[in-house]
Amino acid sequence: MSFATPPGWYPDAGTPGTDRWWDGTAWTAHTRPTAAAHPAPYETAHPSYAPQAFGPPVPPPPTQGGSRTRVLAITLSSLLVLGAAVTAAILLGPDDSGTRAAPGPTASAPAPTAPATSATPSSEDSPDGDPGVLVDQLNGITLAVPDGWERPENTSDDAPTIRTAVSYDCPGTSASFCYRGTVSTRTARAGQSDPKAIAEADITTAADKAYEEDVLGRRTHGGITSHKVLKAEPVAVAGRTGYLVRWRVVTAKGPGGVVQSVAFPSTVGSETPVIVRLAFDADRPELPVSLMDTITRSIRPIGDSATSGGVGASIGP
Repeated sequence: MSFATPPGWYPDAGTPGTDRWWDGTAWTAHTRPTAAAHPAPYETAHPSYAPQAFGPPVPPPPTQGGSRTRVLAITLSSLLVLGAAVTAAILLGPDDSGTRAAPGPTASAPAPTAPATSATPSSEDSPDGDPGVLVDQLNGITLAVPDGWERPENTSDDAPTIRTAVSYDCPGTSASFCYRGTVSTRTARAGQSDPKAIAEADITTAADKAYEEDVLGRRTHGGITSHKVLKAEPVAVAGRTGYLVRWRVVTAKGPGGVVQSVAFPSTVGSETPVIVRLAFDADRPELPVSLMDTITRSIRPIGDSATSGGVGASIGP
């Protein structure tokens, strides 16, 4: 049986004092200074987990007083016990009746375990365990989940996503289903750094993915026939200066919608820009445009001490 190393921050063997992001299949360009107070999310929940034993060549952990010393000590002590048992069996030999004494239990090395520590957070203390928060570990942000929304386990583009919990048949095709509202986060393409340019370029993609066609090429809303710019301006996001672009799109079928792209520098690692996309069906009383502003204001850096990174900040329409 094989196991894939989960996505997370791991020590970069080539750059001491630096963590690098593993996306589950390959190393990325994202780095950050190593911080003992911010362990990788899987290692936090499973202190005894050794990623290099199951997946790709993960850089080895520091050697100072770490778990390797404990594992080595346990292995050596187990070998000594096993050797003593074999020696005793040879010395005893067969008894006078010609029968051999029953062998004792074979010593086996106990599984290495990490000592309990009060610094390990529980699921209740972690933003990942709060249903009212969407966590983007790679980009180092959280945002509040509105009441009546959900966090799906899988999405078509593998981006951290929240959406309205109830789906409906898309107006442009009966072979697909749509959601009234969606929000997703992602990393800007390499080489992009200006939030305004990123948001202005991304809004077209955000509109097409929400109202032009789906990943299978189906025109879920009959296609976009026109759009109107509702807002394009600088905005403060997670303590950084970003840029916001918002469109009202008209579709051939259905009510159309409002789409928004927000771009801003990440607060972690190399500060690679982050994009947050929002798409709401138009004319829905439970999805006022003001909710887009509320969600944007809820974006926080992970571990923000003033807001607990958004934990418990669930919001209504």
